[in-house]
Amino acid sequence: MKMYLHTFQLPLRHTFTIARESIDTQETLIVELVDGDVHGYGESTTNQYYGYTLENMAAALEAVRPRLADQSLDDPVRLWEELSDTLGANPFAQCALDLAAHDLWGKKQGQPTHRLWGLTTDRIPMSDYTIGIDTIDTMVAKLQEFPDWPIYKIKLGTPHDLEIVRQLRRHTQAVFRVDANGAWTVEQTIENSRELAQLGVEFIEQPLAAEEWEGMRRVVQASALPVIADESCQVAADVDRCAGHFHGINIKLCKCGGLTPARRMIDCRCWTMSTWTAHCCCAKTLPLASRCSKAAACTRIGPDTVSSC
Repeated sequence: MKMYLHTFQLPLRHTFTIARESIDTQETLIVELVDGDVHGYGESTTNQYYGYTLENMAAALEAVRPRLADQSLDDPVRLWEELSDTLGANPFAQCALDLAAHDLWGKKQGQPTHRLWGLTTDRIPMSDYTIGIDTIDTMVAKLQEFPDWPIYKIKLGTPHDLEIVRQLRRHTQAVFRVDANGAWTVEQTIENSRELAQLGVEFIEQPLAAEEWEGMRRVVQASALPVIADESCQVAADVDRCAGHFHGINIKLCKCGGLTPARRMIDCRCWTMSTWTAHCCCAKTLPLASRCSKAAACTRIGPDTVSSC
């Protein structure tokens, strides 16, 4: 197989702010795999929190280029396993290659990936639209740009989080989900959950910092809403640890290393979870299609979709 790397700068319609950072442009890496006359594509964005850049993703992929050149693609899972000794340290690069391999595999078979997995798209859950932190008036305006969206994910982590949700609720009866990206305390989470439940919020995502396991045990026992792990659940090995600390997990292709490990996280039955959510990171293009394959096995989906120009 041949591999080509393409980089892009994706400008956002609005500055996208969460509790810990703001971005105006999303850098993205696209991997193109070519086997004969068939092309497969995969993608990963950069991420400051996790420490993955265009440079270190490209370097990780260049390290496996000679091994790709010696083979044709028959099984993307086997390829993921064969290269995990090198790519495992950079799951964002691993993800881009794994998505490209699954795309290539499906095209060679003449079938979409979900169908090759024996899944159907007849009952895919609805996706959410993410509203980044801003002034309340600007957040309302962002909602009104997409007024009929069935579910909104609201980024929080400000001194006036409840007021943000109150004001947004005045403009829609859609389902809300909130994500504090680790900005709250145990006490804030429990207290906020009570009013948020009255405001039609479905769940709270990652209220505490990723390492606050004892705090999350207290939250999960007292919260009026389900709490979902994001930063606390990055790879398959984290799933079991989330038991007793969260009601569900957010599976992001980039942070876990692609569709191959994402399926394993979904299939894990070491404990009973009420919610499996499938997400992509901000402003992606190609992984939205890959996420559709994964979504067929999830109870909720939300791609962290924000508008690009």
